[in-house]
Amino acid sequence: MTLDEILSEIGGFLACATPDAWVEEALKQQEILLIDHANCEKKAATTAMNLLYKHVDREDLLKKMSQLAREELLHFEQVIAIMRERGIAYRHVSSSRYAAGLREAVRKGGENELIDVLIIGAFIEARSCERFAKLAPLLDSQLEKFYRSLLRSEGRHYQDYLGLAQQYAKESIQPRVAFFRALEGELIEQPDTEFRFHSGVPTAA
Repeated sequence: MTLDEILSEIGGFLACATPDAWVEEALKQQEILLIDHANCEKKAATTAMNLLYKHVDREDLLKKMSQLAREELLHFEQVIAIMRERGIAYRHVSSSRYAAGLREAVRKGGENELIDVLIIGAFIEARSCERFAKLAPLLDSQLEKFYRSLLRSEGRHYQDYLGLAQQYAKESIQPRVAFFRALEGELIEQPDTEFRFHSGVPTAA
């Protein structure tokens, strides 16, 4: 698939586009954007590693999650390098409610839990890809080039997660995809007092 085709597919996969108000806030808070972007890459690698440890009997999952973890850690290193060049200290910032809000809906135990975790992974990667694409043309040349360079890998990660979910499910995953699509859209469109990479519509504290 071409990059345009991947972005078009992701646009159809997500329930809503990123609100313009979030994009405007991201341009104002680029330091927090980069810090939380680094955090997101680190968390994505951790998620992949957790799946590696938990599902040692699934060869396709091991291969794809191993590759994904390496790519996410490389992206983490790249974000940290850009921050260093700009004199931005990597520091703790609180997490957004986005990923936690999705994970609260995971069914516990066995195949159902794995399927839900994989579907959530697909939505997180798809939203990241969509936001990189929205931001890239509006940023300085260095960040534009960097964010554009992430689009294909993030798009592939979305496809890998979704493909694994369907592969391991005993029935169609579409009802669970529809459930998480609605939930993810609600989290993106709800107001948030703290700006983060996956936060909702910015509002005054």
